[in-house]
Amino acid sequence: MNWPYELQIGWRYTRAGRAGRRNGFISFISGVSMLGIALGVAALIIVLSVMNGFQKEVSDRMLSVIAHIEVLESDGAALPDWQAAADKARQNPQVIGAAPFVAAQALLARGDDIRGAIVRGISPNDEASVTDLAARLRDTTLARLTPGAWGIVLGGELARTMGVKEGDKVTIVAPGGQVTPAGMVPRLKQLTVVGTFDAGHYEYDSGLAFIHIDDAARLFRVEGPTGIQLRLKDLHQARGVADQLQQALGPGVNVRDWTRTNRNWFAAVQIEKRLMFIILTLIVAVAAFNLVSTLVMTVTDKQADIAILRTLGASPRSIMGIFMVQGAAAGVIGTLAGVTLGLLVAFNIDVIVPAIERALHVSFLPGSVYLISRMPSDPQSTDIVPIVVISLLLAFLATLYPSWRASRVQPAEALRYE
Repeated sequence: MNWPYELQIGWRYTRAGRAGRRNGFISFISGVSMLGIALGVAALIIVLSVMNGFQKEVSDRMLSVIAHIEVLESDGAALPDWQAAADKARQNPQVIGAAPFVAAQALLARGDDIRGAIVRGISPNDEASVTDLAARLRDTTLARLTPGAWGIVLGGELARTMGVKEGDKVTIVAPGGQVTPAGMVPRLKQLTVVGTFDAGHYEYDSGLAFIHIDDAARLFRVEGPTGIQLRLKDLHQARGVADQLQQALGPGVNVRDWTRTNRNWFAAVQIEKRLMFIILTLIVAVAAFNLVSTLVMTVTDKQADIAILRTLGASPRSIMGIFMVQGAAAGVIGTLAGVTLGLLVAFNIDVIVPAIERALHVSFLPGSVYLISRMPSDPQSTDIVPIVVISLLLAFLATLYPSWRASRVQPAEALRYE
């Protein structure tokens, strides 16, 4: 018997079993196994797509505030010639924008309320070429930052926490201090709040403030910009471009891309994603190994057929192939159904979730609690392909033992009571 006949008989067994109580039960168990595989695969695709969507949403909000790459002096001092360094960086075809900055940690005080913050000195026009937030606020809020006016733009959450609004005064306590006959005195400077911003990312909304770069250089006593921010054509190439710029600019500077700047957050997201993948894969594994019971029952029911095939010259290997085809067909059908269902939900989750919220009168992501009020989704082939391969592999492994048992059936024993 050649392989096409094994395939034909195995596929017939997959579709058969509708007549009779026993055969109907076997067919029901087979259908449940395929349904379990489909639901497991669909759940895995939907969950990973939603996690990708949340990661993309948070990354977009994060990158609206920070640049793709930062170039800093190794010893933390001012860059000796930031224009030359920026021109050299622009020679890389990926670099499409550059802006100088001065950044330092400081304390912001208003009355008895003191908050720590990152104070970044920027050039509003240059900053607009490297961050989306600055481009959005260049002609409005950031335009009020003029050298010598000592204005400051606060993150919205930071302003609300300190209870300040536009026109109020805040005092910056700069690091270091002045030596006086009375001892070390902290350096203080009063600034006027000229506006606020909301980037949609709590870390920056609650701990970042902008002032003009000239005011920052005077306040923190540096001779010029302490770093350069760079924008790339493709943000996903940031790590490779950062390595290239590190070699081009030499050992005197430190080049950091946005993935290294936020390494802890991305590491946590990746670990969580791997754990969810493992947990949900177990659901697929349980459903796949339900095929074992289905095939064992089929082998028991089809012993007379197996005996007849053996007497007609079928080898044990051919018998094993028939039942492997039956189990693999169930695995393929379940996997394809799961992929179809998972992608259908993942691509339409922005319609499905609001419909469920309206039907149940609930809100899964209330805007007053979460920064993201809608359920994002981003299906990626790098997730879907491994899911399909693992599901098919588990289904194939589940067919081995029942198929082996079928190949060991002795014709004389099987036909004794027929």
